[in-house]
Order: sequence, then C-alpha cells, then structure tokens
Amino acid sequence: MKGINLYHEVPCGTPDEFNVVIDLPKGSSNKVEYDEEGGYFKLDRVLHQPTFYPFDYGFIPQTHAGDGDATDVCLLLTHPTFTGCVVKARAIGMIKTADQDGDDAKIIAVPVSKVDPRFDELTSFDQLPKHVQEEFLIFFKEYKKLEKKKYDQIQINGVGTLEEAKSEIAKSMEAYKHAH
Repeated sequence: MKGINLYHEVPCGTPDEFNVVIDLPKGSSNKVEYDEEGGYFKLDRVLHQPTFYPFDYGFIPQTHAGDGDATDVCLLLTHPTFTGCVVKARAIGMIKTADQDGDDAKIIAVPVSKVDPRFDELTSFDQLPKHVQEEFLIFFKEYKKLEKKKYDQIQINGVGTLEEAKSEIAKSMEAYKHAH
C-alpha cells in the first residue's frame, strides 16, 4: 500500500490559513527533511553544533519558494508535535533569510484557534517577547556555524510583517502551480 505524498497531495490552503507538514519537532537536533518527489522523510544531517530547533519546523505543501523547496514554516505550539503531523496554521510574520541555495524566507506561524486557542491574540512577530525574537534570529544565523561552506553564505535580511508573509506564501503557491 502506497501512502500519500504530503507535498503534492495535502492541500496548501490559503495565505490566510494553510497546512504545515512538520519535518521536526521543537527540541530536535536532527535536521529531518521531506523528500518532495519520493514522498518520505529522511535524516539530512544532525546539527553540527550542540543546538536545537526552538519551534516545530516544517513546510507548506504545494508551495515553491525561492530556494527551490517548499516554503519553510517555524510553528509556535503549546507542545511539540511529531514528524509528519499536519497542522492548520496562520502566519504572524517572517524572517527574511538567504543561503547557498537562494532566498529562503521562514514563515513564523501559529496554529489556528480551533487547533490551539492560546495564540489567538498573537498577530505579529513583534508581539513575541524580544528575547524570543532574538533567539529565532540568532538560531538561523548560527545553526550552521560548524558547516563552514554553508555558514559563510547565510544572510539574515530582517523580519517581515504579516502582510509580507502572506504575500510570500501567495507567491510560493503560485510558483508551485507553474512548476507542477
């Protein structure tokens, strides 16, 4: 029995409310990635330094971002989920990054109210505690520090608003339609 392809067959939703497929839960040091064509999760690498993801990390299915992969999502949750979990979410902003593969925006999102109402009042990245904002920015600058060839190419180009995040999602949904 063949399972569904989470990238091609799970609906993306809209820029206002979208599905997130979790690659790895908060607290992980394993960089698990979904093979978009093969339809399976694989361990890409273990982070090369003693650090962990400070959020659940995944992607929006049926999107195509600037780096050629699905659009990345940092999902804030009350409790970590698991690899392969699909969560309905909404954006609150984004971190504008680029790496060796090109533009690589990270959508910052929270679950929709039905999934977890604890985040209902959170509508922008700026509403996160300043310390948490810094943790996220530092994480993306530093998590590849011991991967010398990759580290030198990481760029953090600031934080985007909710509207910029929605625009990025819409653009990546449209790019998927043209690519597939």
